[in-house]
Amino acid sequence: MDNVNARKASVALLSVISNTTLVVLKLIVGLSIGSVSVISEAIHSGVDLLAAIIALFAVRTAARPADEDHPFGHQKMENISGTVEALLIFLAATWIIYEAVKKFLHSERLDAPGWGVAIMLVSAVANIFVSRKLFKVGRETDSVALQADAWHHWTDVYTSFGVMVGLALIWVGELAFKGMHFHWIDPVAAICVALLIIRAAWQLTVQSSRDLMDVSLPPEEEKVIKDHIASRYPVVRAFHRLRTRKAGSQRFVQFHLLVSADMSVDESHKLHDEIVDSIRQHFPGCHVTIHIEPCDAKCETDCIGCLMSEEDKARIREKVS
Repeated sequence: MDNVNARKASVALLSVISNTTLVVLKLIVGLSIGSVSVISEAIHSGVDLLAAIIALFAVRTAARPADEDHPFGHQKMENISGTVEALLIFLAATWIIYEAVKKFLHSERLDAPGWGVAIMLVSAVANIFVSRKLFKVGRETDSVALQADAWHHWTDVYTSFGVMVGLALIWVGELAFKGMHFHWIDPVAAICVALLIIRAAWQLTVQSSRDLMDVSLPPEEEKVIKDHIASRYPVVRAFHRLRTRKAGSQRFVQFHLLVSADMSVDESHKLHDEIVDSIRQHFPGCHVTIHIEPCDAKCETDCIGCLMSEEDKARIREKVS
């Protein structure tokens, strides 16, 4: 395993360890004080734990080289991982809302809500640390799985603070107003947690599933590719049939390149390598396929990337006629 994939696997393992610890602590505190919001956070962390395990499996599988059965590699495993994680979050959020509504209709007094405040604070601090690590490595390696896992942890930060504020209001309210009960805040906080989780799950679903459908690269990335091609004018006269897609952290680019009909094979091969190297400087590891064609300036095909002026076209048409 190379250094990049070793870093990805290492930070994914950190996520697994962090989530395991938080699930255990939240369950102990939530069951002890009878807080549905803390228990819902334990379930949330449990889903995050499963997601972290999936992410760890995904980055290790995606690191495997291409083989006979997978000639384009295993990078899409990261996209599959992100989509599965999002579906798991939707299921967890639905369960949390169901339990919170039941608790709201049949609310009970909480015992020692201060313990809930403490564990939520610990959870928020731990998730800030882990999410920053995941975001850093995920962005540096362009890993969909790690960035999805990072968003899981960052969502936990917000939900942990939300539950912490809810429990703190109960704690302070019951101390300040003897005889009054504010336990209804607990299930309301749990529902707010679930709604935030659903929002994050939807964003994650869109992000991870788009590449499974071989959607084109973002316009700003395609513009970079077009600029690299155009910079070779007048050697490159035009280009067309540009197709792009992404699988995990790997980008795939293919297009037809139109050049002078009298260009030698050696010259066209050198031009091919120059353009590929130029694109890869911007997108390391990008898979570039170029089909080189002679240009007669008759524009019979839809050359969306024509670089010539009308005068240049006229001269070339006269030369080849």
